[in-house]
Amino acid sequence: MEKYLKYTTTVVGSYSVPRWYEALEKQVETDLLSQTDMRDAQYRATQAAILDQETAGIDIITGGEMHRRTNNRHAPPNAMLNFFWEKMPAFSKETRPKFITPKDPNVYHPSAICRGPIEYADLGLVEEYKLVSANARRDVKITMTGPHMLAKVAWDEYYGDIRKMMEDLGKVINQNFKDLQAAGCKYVQIDEPLFVTVDEKEVEAAVEAINLAVEGLNKMSVHVHICQGNYAVGPEYDGQIGHRYFDTGTYPAKLISRINCDVLLIEHDQTPQYEGFLGNKYLAVGAADVQDLNVEPAEKVAERIKKHSWLAPEQTLITSSCGMNHLPRHIAYGKLRAMVGAKKILST
Repeated sequence: MEKYLKYTTTVVGSYSVPRWYEALEKQVETDLLSQTDMRDAQYRATQAAILDQETAGIDIITGGEMHRRTNNRHAPPNAMLNFFWEKMPAFSKETRPKFITPKDPNVYHPSAICRGPIEYADLGLVEEYKLVSANARRDVKITMTGPHMLAKVAWDEYYGDIRKMMEDLGKVINQNFKDLQAAGCKYVQIDEPLFVTVDEKEVEAAVEAINLAVEGLNKMSVHVHICQGNYAVGPEYDGQIGHRYFDTGTYPAKLISRINCDVLLIEHDQTPQYEGFLGNKYLAVGAADVQDLNVEPAEKVAERIKKHSWLAPEQTLITSSCGMNHLPRHIAYGKLRAMVGAKKILST
């Protein structure tokens, strides 16, 4: 297991997507700009995300997932789902709307359709690692949507069995992770937001699939991000759905703790759920709230961590409650600085 210094700071993955992304995409659609122009913009945004994280002082950074997105909403290619579905031949190129939360029946995702067996495909993780690490001076983490999220949101017209579908996704992810490890990557992260929307049996199957996905990774530290949907804060960002739009059931901390990983990244107020279950894992406390459009002072971030007296400093990392793709850049950067400030406070 990777040994982390206490209060190591890291990010969940996505970083502030410029509003001009959407304008550029529309110009690409009308042939005023080319796909090459869009890729250039994505590359520059990736460089900016790296620079912001490093300037703020974050210890383990990402590329902000900028190259996975062409706009700042949930239209394809959505950075968590469509980007990866499109790389796997089993999934259709076209999408069909799928409702994703009972909290608002008007909110749906443009979901791909699984029409055949899920087999190995290059998911672009090695390419991403090489791009980000070539522009970074700090340790780089590569993020990947987990097998449960990829299976649950897709339309299944082949398997009829989500356990088998997740198993095959886990095998594909595992080979991509091994390729990533061979390329020299030290940190990888799996993202799973839907565990509180399903029953325990399905969570158990998802944990098995995740453990399959990380099998044999002996040189790369595994992070797993568990959240409940924290992106939307305003009308431009599907704001009708409100806070934690996947928070519809029981939080399965005991089952989550069975995942074979080094670090669990969670929302700060869910920290008590893991008391007695954490074992020797690290807990990255999401103490910077991405639903809050105000930048919390470092003291507030530190306070959210200190209140959990059972959690040893030696097992504590600092992160945000979810990705920052929806936040204005100055707010996202301010939250990064607050996380680093909290580390200084807690370390003295």
